[in-house]
Amino acid sequence: MKVLVIGGGGREHALAWKLSQSPKVTRVFVAPGNGGTALNPKFENLPITDVVALREWAQTEKIGLTVVGPEAPLAAGVVDEFRAHGLRIFGPTKAAAQLESSKAFSKAFMRRHGIPTADYDTFTDPAQAHAFIDRLGAPIVIKADGLAAGKGVVVAMNLQEAHDAVDFMLVDNKYGVTHNAGGARVVIEEFLEGEEASFIVLCDGKNVAALATSQDHKRLKDGDQGPNTGGMGAYSPAPVVTADVHARAMREIILPTIRGMEKDGIPYTGFLYAGLMIDAQGRPKTLEFNCRMGDPETQPILMRLKSDMLDLLNAAIDGKLNQVDLQWDRRPALGVVMAAHNYPEDPRKGDAISGLPPEQDDAMVFHAGTTLQEGVVRTSGGRVLCVTVLADSVRLAQQRAYDVARGIHFDGMQYRRDIGHRAIKTL
Repeated sequence: MKVLVIGGGGREHALAWKLSQSPKVTRVFVAPGNGGTALNPKFENLPITDVVALREWAQTEKIGLTVVGPEAPLAAGVVDEFRAHGLRIFGPTKAAAQLESSKAFSKAFMRRHGIPTADYDTFTDPAQAHAFIDRLGAPIVIKADGLAAGKGVVVAMNLQEAHDAVDFMLVDNKYGVTHNAGGARVVIEEFLEGEEASFIVLCDGKNVAALATSQDHKRLKDGDQGPNTGGMGAYSPAPVVTADVHARAMREIILPTIRGMEKDGIPYTGFLYAGLMIDAQGRPKTLEFNCRMGDPETQPILMRLKSDMLDLLNAAIDGKLNQVDLQWDRRPALGVVMAAHNYPEDPRKGDAISGLPPEQDDAMVFHAGTTLQEGVVRTSGGRVLCVTVLADSVRLAQQRAYDVARGIHFDGMQYRRDIGHRAIKTL
């Protein structure tokens, strides 16, 4: 069977890599792909991003299954387009993807269905937003209502940061948010205390299969300092997601979300990512929903997955996730993101990358912001690579990942030296 992975980041490289391991898969196409997928003889990059053009190509090529990685094609209705022409595709419809593409939709949905989340209000008028911030005080969370590639959230620790964030999002749109209908809008939330974790499941409209737990590191610098990023590294499993927390997240957040979407006439199929804040008593609240696997969480999760990815996605498309028993490698996995010079503000592109190691079963370098130019792999985005390793402990996975990272070089590269520190502290 020929399969198509839509997207060009580290998550999509990992999905293509995992799908290619299925004996039923004959060819993996990645649209548009990156330098890493271009290097792999098992994959073929496809320079098409237009939804209709992709559908036409998939029909012509008789693609047996398509999986969508990033949020933008989902929000553009790629699943609706493929399904309308009888193509098998895994992901939420445009209407269901509003759980991510509209923070206002998501928060109203959670309030309506009693799903635990932070208190909030929504604003289009900057003056009203500023007045609300002054009333509530800091710390406070400001979120752009629209697609912002993981960077449209500001956790303001003081009032000035909060007011600046409102101006950036509502007036200047400095974060490059793709606004929804009606123009610029922000969601302002209460600040939640606790520890964050990523809770990712597969949904077939009714049934749910939980993936291995994970935790990422959003801040740019060691010790969780510096600006928020799309993620500087991740590991799986996440010790903070105890058996009790897992059960509560499924019972209070995930299942009510799937049932609520069905009740609202928008059945949810696809990956569902709930960003959780877990308080000191082990009570989870929903920070946000993403309608896709996380990046960089996907890389360590899929390193641990032993089940056939093609079988898993086919079961989800056919509404048979209740018949699936996921198999996991008992070993933890850890991924370190190597980012470009001046990421996240204004990442530099075009730097040559050297020292890339060969693929191994327990050590992979997944590409994100890379391109292959005349045989040379170069940087083409903010987050460039994710060095991901399986080992017998988090500490060993951390040590080995950094051993691999030290052998790779590109000018201006930056990466954290403490990925996995929370898990190691709990040992």
